[in-house]
Amino acid sequence: PIKSDLLIENERITAIAPNLPPPPHDIEATGLTILPGLIDIHLHFNEPGRADWEGAATGSRALAAGGGTLFFDMPLNSAPCTVTAPEFDRKRQALEAASITDFALWGGLIPGNLDDLDELAGRGVIGFKAFLCDSGLPEFPRADDLTLYEGMQRAARLGLPVAVHAESEEITKALQRRITTSGRSNIKAFLESRPVIAEVEAITRAATLARATGCMLHIVHISSGKGVAAALEARSLGADISLETCPHYLLFSQDDLLRLGAIAKCTPPLRDVQEHDALLAAAQNGAIDHIASDHSPCPPAMKERDNFFEIWGGMAGVQWTLPALLEKGLTPERIATVTATNAAA
Repeated sequence: PIKSDLLIENERITAIAPNLPPPPHDIEATGLTILPGLIDIHLHFNEPGRADWEGAATGSRALAAGGGTLFFDMPLNSAPCTVTAPEFDRKRQALEAASITDFALWGGLIPGNLDDLDELAGRGVIGFKAFLCDSGLPEFPRADDLTLYEGMQRAARLGLPVAVHAESEEITKALQRRITTSGRSNIKAFLESRPVIAEVEAITRAATLARATGCMLHIVHISSGKGVAAALEARSLGADISLETCPHYLLFSQDDLLRLGAIAKCTPPLRDVQEHDALLAAAQNGAIDHIASDHSPCPPAMKERDNFFEIWGGMAGVQWTLPALLEKGLTPERIATVTATNAAA
């Protein structure tokens, strides 16, 4: 950090230098740290269609209260999902009416909407989101390998990234079926159904397709040290890949999930202490490019099922990114990089 004055004129920073002459309205901030506004590149405000889960009216206010000025809303969990141009228009109109902060929109990549990607790009999406496993919403099906490959070809031509939720459907679904057939449905059973290898395999597969197509690949919410290692290995082999994690993966481990229960359920799940510590080290040393909230609220009843597999897998924390990163020892320079500089780029 540098010790300096800031001059703000007409809502813009126009000078950063020591000993600037005081303007008519002077704010004494000696000893305080000024950071750029947080850009949350991954959250779900569920509008239109599911604003009762939480929409942009309260969501954007929470973002602003936590130091955020801009968010990139995911194509789900709104209804309908943002997978065509008319749905983009509906979402943009809803958020413009409700949000107090600036925003941009992700488009979706699902089976059958390949021909919609050009029109979504023309509308101004900042990229396309795909799930490599069940999204939890039947209207947003996972991208099989051919859908992902052809979608990446189209995205590369459009100059836009593809963001993937990287968990193997084959591993997670088969394990869940085996475990639930045996009569187990508690927290430990859920954790067993989503092992770290499911994340590592999906990252590696997505990166292979990204290299073949020349597509920019963004891995959302990496949950483990091994996931970071897989993504960095893919980068060393030539993949144009960026890495994202979330505050809850840095704050909590699977021990906390066992303690807190449904409120801490997310996918990928919280990991053991060893994986958590490796992920935290990666965030502190610069291996992680982005830290975003993946704010994913839901009605309380969706967190109150007896079967843990049926509980909604999302955590709500859009207001707490900055406090979490300060709590976990990231420097102001590192925080600015992973929450603003890289997102702006």
